[in-house]
Amino acid sequence: MTPSTSQEAPAVQIPIKRMFTTAGEGPYHNIEWERRTARIGQADNPRFEQRNVEVPSFWSQNATDIVASKYFAYGADDPRREDSVRTLIDRIVTKLADEGMAAGYFGSADREIFLDELRYIMVHQLAAFNSPVQFNIGVEGVPQVASACFILSVEDSIKGIGQWYMDEMEIFKSGSGAGANLSKLRGSSETLSRGGVSSGPVSFMRGADASAGTIQSGGRTRRAAKLVRLDVDHPDIEEFIVCKVREEERIRALAAAGITIGIGSEAGERELAEATAYQNANQSVGLSDDFMAAVERDADWDLLERQTGNVAKTVKARDIMNMIAESAWSCADPGVQFDTIINDWHTTPAQGPITASNPCSEYLSNDDSACNLSSVNLLKFLNEDGSFDTDGFRQTVAIMFLGQEITLAFADFPTRKIGKNTRALRQIGLGYANLGALLMAKGQPYDSEDGRETAAAITALLTGQSYLTSTAIAERMGAFDYYKENADSVQRVLGKHKAAADALAVGRSSNSQTVREAKKVWTEVLEEAAEHGVRNAQATVLAPTGTISFLMDCDTTGIEPDLSLIKHKTLVGGGTMAIINQIVPEALKRLGYDTTQVSEIMDYLEEDVDGSMRGHLVGAPHISEEHVHVFDCAMGAQTIAHMGHVNMMAAVQPFLSGAISKTVNLPPTATPADIAEVYQRGWELGLKALAVYRDGSKNSQPLATSKGPSGSESEDEARATSLLGDGLLRGERRRVAREPAVASVNFNIGQVGGYIHVRLFDDGTPGAVFVDVGQAGSTLHGFIRAWAITMSLGLQYGLPLDTLVSKLAWTQFEPQGITDDPDIRTARSIVDYAIRWMAARFLDLDELDRGSLGLQPLDSTDSDEVVQVEAAIPGGEIIQRRKVVAQTRKITPQGVIRTINTAEICPNCGAQAMVRTGSCMTCSVCGENSGCG
Repeated sequence: MTPSTSQEAPAVQIPIKRMFTTAGEGPYHNIEWERRTARIGQADNPRFEQRNVEVPSFWSQNATDIVASKYFAYGADDPRREDSVRTLIDRIVTKLADEGMAAGYFGSADREIFLDELRYIMVHQLAAFNSPVQFNIGVEGVPQVASACFILSVEDSIKGIGQWYMDEMEIFKSGSGAGANLSKLRGSSETLSRGGVSSGPVSFMRGADASAGTIQSGGRTRRAAKLVRLDVDHPDIEEFIVCKVREEERIRALAAAGITIGIGSEAGERELAEATAYQNANQSVGLSDDFMAAVERDADWDLLERQTGNVAKTVKARDIMNMIAESAWSCADPGVQFDTIINDWHTTPAQGPITASNPCSEYLSNDDSACNLSSVNLLKFLNEDGSFDTDGFRQTVAIMFLGQEITLAFADFPTRKIGKNTRALRQIGLGYANLGALLMAKGQPYDSEDGRETAAAITALLTGQSYLTSTAIAERMGAFDYYKENADSVQRVLGKHKAAADALAVGRSSNSQTVREAKKVWTEVLEEAAEHGVRNAQATVLAPTGTISFLMDCDTTGIEPDLSLIKHKTLVGGGTMAIINQIVPEALKRLGYDTTQVSEIMDYLEEDVDGSMRGHLVGAPHISEEHVHVFDCAMGAQTIAHMGHVNMMAAVQPFLSGAISKTVNLPPTATPADIAEVYQRGWELGLKALAVYRDGSKNSQPLATSKGPSGSESEDEARATSLLGDGLLRGERRRVAREPAVASVNFNIGQVGGYIHVRLFDDGTPGAVFVDVGQAGSTLHGFIRAWAITMSLGLQYGLPLDTLVSKLAWTQFEPQGITDDPDIRTARSIVDYAIRWMAARFLDLDELDRGSLGLQPLDSTDSDEVVQVEAAIPGGEIIQRRKVVAQTRKITPQGVIRTINTAEICPNCGAQAMVRTGSCMTCSVCGENSGCG
């Protein structure tokens, strides 16, 4: 169908209606505007500053700083420099409207409606386009790049590899990221036509990584974002899996040799890049159903030569999976992409299979193609009664989708091949942000059936409305170029989406309207697509939404739960402060707590603990155990179990054209077996891609042991020293006597019993801990023994006991329950009981707040309690000693748990505020993003 270029709308129109605005009033009606200073960094030495920035009064200072520093067009010395959110929005929206009208998407009347509705959506933070749209579209003299995500092809030749390097450079220069599958490249044992053997893909990865490390993405401070994938049957798959782990081992070896590598600074990042390889790319292994079945059977698996297809090596499939899990445990890479599942949902197989993804793994499509992203702010559609505003959501989706489609009519692309394929297939990546905040506000735990049902219903409606809009555009503008040869595949995949929507339950009152709307929309999609086709081969993904989520003042990014209940926000005068997530009181009210109860719960949440706000609701007054889980987060004292992340992804995956950029968070104590289980379960649940992150696997630094003059190490002289270049002594070991006094107790927690022996230094303070529980050889026995050894070393190197108590009290895992200790009535774990028992006996009782540790109050006659200490031989004579007080700092009596800040340092603003957003990192202060934006 030939598009119309008439200024007036022809008979066939794309449905564009007014919902948020009134004709003649304008989209900025009733908005109060104010002027602020946007600043990144401290007031006396800012990294960025712009005064008199005009923003809506309801935008936060954080959003103000991000929009001015990242998205305002033109340089500071350019008279065209933008200084108002209105100017930014008008620049983007006007360009889209003008190009849309010129291309024939609508006439003049519909143009005005589109202008007003999109302006309203953007200024009220209902949705946002990805970063390239924000800083490119409508800017004079700048390529009109609208896409953030690219997939490249790599051919098995020097010319093909060189082209891959060049294409990546062009993409990184524009501020975007790219992924590629290297499986066509011959393995390192395969011969070349002129003799010799190939270098193999891992070798060429090193060159590409070095190239990426020298190009700051878009001329900005972040490094380029990229992904490399290798299929599991490639001859070099084992080398690929472990290449990053080997680099980490090299870092440790360099550190042990006294070569310092700075962390968290620009110079340090360069040193790290120069000293190590493969650090700029996310890595992923392509896993087929055949391979996963072989893992289940513990069967053999053949690695195949690329040129001949002959078997290069036969291995155990389970050994490969274990290798993947062990590497991911160590350094968070590689992730996995389930190749068979991905291609079962492929709408355009006539153009070839899907072999790779963008750097964050949400965009999965044909090689040499691109996808522009946008995200809807879900919390904006929560009604007062807890229901979801489906009408406003559908309108926002339709307008944003149309805007993204229009960019394909005029946008620039880094290579001719990418431009040709993308205009032919017209892939769009509409998604959402703030799901975690929406669920919390609704009073639904992230890891719950209610939470998953809400997410599934919204995602079904998102993709259904997107494709319904696509059919309407197709009726006017025609289906995408290759629709005819892919029509059966498109209809089959749309049918799979509809079947998943039909399976949604309508019973839940808060989701019933959303589910009904989703079912209705999907019925319409199949009817309209059968008649008109679809304009877009793909419609939706769930991206990490790092920077734009902060632009929209979201509390959570993408599909992620809340990172923690403490947020870092920028102050107008510079610097940052920690504030409580204000969704918490709203959620508490919706859960039925009265004003007084909410106030007391919030006081508990904000109470100072060891110099910081407590930041969790474990042990809070009034709140029930069931409701505590509504406020579970990805990190901190209330942590969502790793399978909770996997199950949430599985709930929404059937409703997405692409995949989900999300990292499954695991605790530091997780094992490689836990990671293998996550990958296995993800495949069973039908996920397309999966990545994990074990807390601490990227942030911990090794310790070195100083040597004596001869180079030999004496145990008496062993010292833990810093490898951060500051030369500071980190501790000197203090020995426990050969036959010390011992404090001991027998305990029972539920049905599990054991005993604790604490060996004392000569001054009566604790120096070594022994805990015996569980059967020898069991996981529980081994874990508790390892914990006790770690505790002992900490005490001997001078760690204050009250610090250890503040970190370990209330640690929760099985076994837990009622104890036989009159002071400690219940324990959440053996570690919890042991550390609180030690606190009660070895900390200064004059300063210790027993209530904060859940200890029974002392009688007044006990204030000068004398601790009885058992003799060195168990069962020996009980002797009287003076009061025992452990080495301590100033004790903070208010509480015991503090969330440790493990965030990385932002290379842009210098704040220690880089948090995970999917597979990427985003600064919660300035919005700096390490991925696709």
